Amino acid sequence: MDRRSFLGATAAVAAAPSIAQSQAARTLKMVPHANLTVMDPVWTTAYITRNHGFMVWDTLYGLDAEYRPQPQMVEGHTVANDGKLWTFTLRDGLRFHNGEPVRAADCVASLARWGRRDAMGARLAALTEEMVALDDKRFTIRLSRPYGLMLDSLAKPTSNAAFIMPASIAATDAFTQIRPDQVIGSGPFSFKRDELVSGSRVVYERFAGYTPRQGGTPSGTAGPKIVHFDRVEWHIMPDFATAAAALSSGEMDWWETVTPDLAPMLGRNRNVAVVQPDPLGSIAVMRPNHLHAPMNNPAFRRALLRAVDQASYMTAFMGTDPAGFRSGVGAFTPGTPLASNVGLEVFERNMDTARRMIRESGYANERIVLLGTTDIASLAAWSQVAADMFRRLGVNIDFQSMDWGTVVQRRAQQNPIEQGGWSAFCTNWGGLDHLNPAGHLMLRGQGRAGFIGWPESARLESLRDAWFEAPDLAAQQRIAADLQRQMLEDVPYIPLGQFFQPLAHRRNLTGVMQPGGIPVFWNVRRV
Repeated sequence: MDRRSFLGATAAVAAAPSIAQSQAARTLKMVPHANLTVMDPVWTTAYITRNHGFMVWDTLYGLDAEYRPQPQMVEGHTVANDGKLWTFTLRDGLRFHNGEPVRAADCVASLARWGRRDAMGARLAALTEEMVALDDKRFTIRLSRPYGLMLDSLAKPTSNAAFIMPASIAATDAFTQIRPDQVIGSGPFSFKRDELVSGSRVVYERFAGYTPRQGGTPSGTAGPKIVHFDRVEWHIMPDFATAAAALSSGEMDWWETVTPDLAPMLGRNRNVAVVQPDPLGSIAVMRPNHLHAPMNNPAFRRALLRAVDQASYMTAFMGTDPAGFRSGVGAFTPGTPLASNVGLEVFERNMDTARRMIRESGYANERIVLLGTTDIASLAAWSQVAADMFRRLGVNIDFQSMDWGTVVQRRAQQNPIEQGGWSAFCTNWGGLDHLNPAGHLMLRGQGRAGFIGWPESARLESLRDAWFEAPDLAAQQRIAADLQRQMLEDVPYIPLGQFFQPLAHRRNLTGVMQPGGIPVFWNVRRV
């Protein structure tokens, strides 16, 4: 080997660690709260899929930290005809990940599909007489009567957000999942389907063709979305001690949902920041399946209310520090304008009363299939408390444990119990989801046409409609109180409490946000 060859080889060897270090610096690694098994944020309300949605797709409007809608993909809008005709104009530079421009027709198709599944989208769809693209950049929505929550609906970041997809993909029936190869985004990151390892890793790359909104300040899901990392990797770690150790050592940069028992240890690490990102917290719930006995019997469901001690559910996960949770939770997020204690005396647990009510309901020892989640710490804790509650009630409980991705697939089935059906499961919703009846899926009473669990209640639906027409906050509060009374009568779901789960990240990250509990990866830097 001559001297020149030797120097070249030596330089290559010397450069290799530098290149690897540079690549690592441009990669952000996060531990998400669950495995990603469903790619379609319209088909499911699972938050892991919603978070995936915000990585890949953009929305017409974002919601800032003050819960105000702000233009995102649109340049702006006009309103005419006494609030019944809305015209939206897209901003320049919008492209899908396949290189095609985002057109008004894509927005129309995306909103139409979203409106078939989302609670606020369904309200907008019911009032829409016509939605049409005027040209490539403009589309109109013509309403039968004014809808004051138009922008709030388009900006909502909770559960089914109004993501903009190509029209060819949005043509998929809303009750059919889009495939992984159909994940063609409009947002700042592209999904690396070829690097997906289910149960282990999900990878996203910065989309070079994304044009951030000009001006403004990043806030919530609004403002400019500027990407500073070439790659974002989600590493699924069902073992929470492993996740904590990986964050402590610097192997991971961010842990989305820190378990309360490990938060103090992480807080003692000077290189780790532990923060509570969402002042509205989350609402834990148990959802019964209203299609099958015994959960199809309202008297049986009302008996369960007398067996629930919300504090027991909360302390099972959050511990005994009262700053971490609230009990006495009704239909609406505590501390917000529509929350009240109307009828909540039913949660003064009395197991003898609950057993008597179950006997009087006519319960005939039907099997109750409780779906338990194993890989999300909060759901695992509540599932165990619920199983214990059913055992203490003396009912025929069949507790089936599985990972959350399997629960998401299983809960969508309407099969009878004998054919793989289910009776109940525990989950949680962001406090933003339960602010009011507009986006509160748990309060719908649409039967088989509605959300998973399929409760049917004409009274709940009529009260919800009345809330939209209420002239002021006082009237809305009166209707909200009636909704809570009706909820405790029909029991479409059982609230289990409110909790405030922290996140943790390495201190060398700046710009970390989880607005409404959503981890967003734009405007995040490593310093």
